Amino acid sequence: MHDHVSDVLSAGATNADRVFQEQSATTPTAEGGISCVLPQLHTATHPGVDTASLPLGESGVSPSNSAPAAAHSTRGESAVRPPPTTAPDPPAPDSGARGGATVPGSSSENPVPSSRATHGVSGSGSPFTSHEVDTGGSSVAADPEAVPAPGVHDAVRGVEVPAVLRPRTRLQAGIRQPKQFKDGTVRYGLLTTTGEPNNLDEALGNPNWKRAMDEEFMALQSNKTWRLVSQVPGRNVIDCKWVYKIKKNADGSIERYKARLVAKGFKQRYGLDYEETFSLVVKSATIRLVLSVAVSCGWSLRQLDVKNAFLHGILEEEVYMRQPPGYQDKNLPHYVCKLEKALYGLKQAPRAWYSRLSVKLQQLGFKPSRGDTSLFIFKKAELTMYVLVYVDDIIVASSAPEGTSRLLQALKSKFALKDLGELHYFLGIEVSHMKDGILLSQGKYSNDMLRRTGMLNCKPCSTPMTTTEKLSAYAGTPLSVDDVTRYRSVVGALQYLTLTRPDISFAVNKACQFLHAPTTDHWTAVKRILRYIKHTLHMGLKITKSMSTLVSGFSDADWAGCIDDRRSTGGFAIYLGRNLVSWSARKQPTVARSSTEAEYKAMANATAEIIWIQSLLQELGIRSPPAAVLWCDNLGATYLSANPVFHARTKHIEIDYHFVRERVADKKLHIRLVSTGDQIADGFTKPLMTRKHYEYVNNLNLRNPG
Repeated sequence: MHDHVSDVLSAGATNADRVFQEQSATTPTAEGGISCVLPQLHTATHPGVDTASLPLGESGVSPSNSAPAAAHSTRGESAVRPPPTTAPDPPAPDSGARGGATVPGSSSENPVPSSRATHGVSGSGSPFTSHEVDTGGSSVAADPEAVPAPGVHDAVRGVEVPAVLRPRTRLQAGIRQPKQFKDGTVRYGLLTTTGEPNNLDEALGNPNWKRAMDEEFMALQSNKTWRLVSQVPGRNVIDCKWVYKIKKNADGSIERYKARLVAKGFKQRYGLDYEETFSLVVKSATIRLVLSVAVSCGWSLRQLDVKNAFLHGILEEEVYMRQPPGYQDKNLPHYVCKLEKALYGLKQAPRAWYSRLSVKLQQLGFKPSRGDTSLFIFKKAELTMYVLVYVDDIIVASSAPEGTSRLLQALKSKFALKDLGELHYFLGIEVSHMKDGILLSQGKYSNDMLRRTGMLNCKPCSTPMTTTEKLSAYAGTPLSVDDVTRYRSVVGALQYLTLTRPDISFAVNKACQFLHAPTTDHWTAVKRILRYIKHTLHMGLKITKSMSTLVSGFSDADWAGCIDDRRSTGGFAIYLGRNLVSWSARKQPTVARSSTEAEYKAMANATAEIIWIQSLLQELGIRSPPAAVLWCDNLGATYLSANPVFHARTKHIEIDYHFVRERVADKKLHIRLVSTGDQIADGFTKPLMTRKHYEYVNNLNLRNPG
């Protein structure tokens, strides 16, 4: 009887092997063999044999092992496993496992977890040819160093076979590989060097910087900036330091090495060392307006540079300073410098320099502008000249080149001037002369900024902001203290870039709203602006010859655009003829209760800018139509500017915004309705899609050189 049952079992196992080989798919193993993948298993049974007690030779599936096999099944597997009828008995001491099935002749069944989850089955029929683990249909060699779990004894190889073998990851083995950015980006880095010395010893050891320091010191001595006196008890004595800068041309080549002695003015005391201060900076809109007038009239544009401009100012207060580092008098080492003239770094230095320059220009017949104190105007007979002063850089626009030459000779008698010729590069702005005008760009400045931030090789993008991006003060992870400083430095550099790039005004203004507590989301938005700058590196503002002197503007607002405080963002663009001379993108200080109110406030801000430009044109002697034109895409705001009956809707609006009505009533301003699709100022209030952004850039007169 025992022999008969053994024959039946052997016959059943043989039939199962035959069906297994016919219906299974084969895949190559890691050792070059063939491992079988069983999508569906049909067993051939012998008449009179109970299938519930039939072991499956070489199949890896047993009735009592259906639950563990299902737990280790992979995606796409459809093996049929009948539910277990009885709980398995404990294994015998000499029992073995072969492919997950019980060994014929054993008195008890000891199922082993399926080979689909533990071991591959080789083409030779031995499940131990290669130790493999099935991971989603692919054979992956198991780590031989993995610690096996308690399993059964293999009678063939005499080894312990683990119940489950899991692959060991590199992290479990202690192998870590940091992420490497392939686009050249550095997450929060200002990591590049400038070639400028970091301390005094390094500068003294370099002949170029030593020569520059000697020149600066001799210039201070010849100018009689100070005299050595014994220290007065009780008087405040400030320190000084050397500041080094490599001056470069527009093409990036080195022009000269500049060393400047700077006083530490932050140690001055109000009422003792200084009283009044003034920062001499010309408005960017004034520069663009004067350049537009000069280009339209065909005037000459010259550039002058004042050497050691602040040193020409005469001090009215008593200021004491320690001797320059590295240049102390060996005979009087304990003496201090009593400043006779202004020095860079002093709080009153800009005021002293402006006072002396203003007096000299007025003696020559120039008049300071009431709209911008850094603009001086000269009119006599047929000669007209405009002088723009930005600290020590001077731009002269003249109707006759001879007038500029005479002015240069007159100023040289008082100041050390350097004639830089035709206007080509000032304040980091490159001026490219074209047939029909000039192009103002900041390509070199943009390239240097990308290099400092490690974004020189970044992937460009076509827009400065995504249309779905809504920045919030509470989104993202706060940056560290060092990263916050770097964030503010980058955003500040982007602000200066908006002098010639109005297309990034809204994006930069949005980034500036989070300077107090930036997060990773805000830094991601700033990096997108840098990627857009990479895409439009040499783009600039074009100023062309225009016969029209009409002042026109576009105003728009994005009602409740800020998700944190629900304030609106207003923007405008002001044109002189067809040249863009002024623009703004700024969040409104108060919450608007309606879109009409938000548009009305934006219209008021644009009207104020138009009034200032008209007054400046009047001082320049440029005839312009008395009534300006302002385009708005909100019908309610248009009616509100001309109809004073809407008291119920406007009584909550501040009174100072209603001066728009006065301008309209006096026929000095015309409000016109424009469709939203033609609204140029739309890009100053919200991010735009790619196609709309290209139209927006084109309407702002932004062009690439060439």
